[in-house]
Amino acid sequence: MEIENLMDVELEAHHADAHVAVDAVTKLADGLPAFGIVAAVMGVVHVMGSLHLPPPALGELIGAALVGTFMGIWLAYGFFGPLATVLEKQGAATSIAFQAVKVTLLASLNGYAPQVAVEFGRKALSIHERPSFKELEEHVKSAKGK
Repeated sequence: MEIENLMDVELEAHHADAHVAVDAVTKLADGLPAFGIVAAVMGVVHVMGSLHLPPPALGELIGAALVGTFMGIWLAYGFFGPLATVLEKQGAATSIAFQAVKVTLLASLNGYAPQVAVEFGRKALSIHERPSFKELEEHVKSAKGK
């Protein structure tokens, strides 16, 4: 029972460590649209101070203000938001692997035969990462021969 609690604490620590970068990038992505709005407002203020300029020059200043808005939104939803999602999925993938090791070790400690304990661990893996029973058996047999 104590070893399971220790493993749970270790998994939670790993999960928390993996989320530090995810949380930072997510907060950056959440703040960038506001940055774009601030850039637009500052651009409009600059345009208001330049109303004495001819219309083509004012158009350039207005365009610059809109570029600031575009950049904030594009960086948030086109770059940093997806980056946070990728980081989160990578952290979850490593957590699943650790969870499989935990299940295997606990099954072994609870007296299950090694083959059964390994099967428990195999079942804990994601369906996309899980080897078939036959693939696992062939791998174990080839490892025994080495």
